[in-house]
Amino acid sequence: MPGQKKQYSVRFPPGRIKKIMQKDTEVGRIAMAVPVIISRALEMFLKSLLTKTCLITQAKFSNILSVAHMKQCIESEKIFHFLKDLTEEATSTATQDNRGMSMWPIYRTKNNNISAQTPSGAGEIAL
Repeated sequence: MPGQKKQYSVRFPPGRIKKIMQKDTEVGRIAMAVPVIISRALEMFLKSLLTKTCLITQAKFSNILSVAHMKQCIESEKIFHFLKDLTEEATSTATQDNRGMSMWPIYRTKNNNISAQTPSGAGEIAL
């Protein structure tokens, strides 16, 4: 029926993609299929980026995907070369917010220097 719209199974909403596209003054009318195609292309791009980053993360025997892993993926793969400028900006902000990584050595050194007294009080045992 001509009055009904088709429902596409895409993860990124075509309506939002259309609004983003129309913010550009040079974009005129947009065919109905264009936001759906862009949504699907975005899904495929992100799947490729995350899959290759995941392989790098697993190769380093890490359980947490980090900015450093994504940066290595972007630098090693030619198809992601256009993102190189973004990685330089992201790493500068990531170095400022590395609380989790900087806390671990503190806890580790504190635990190594703690000594506990035996229940009999005969001596100390280093942990």
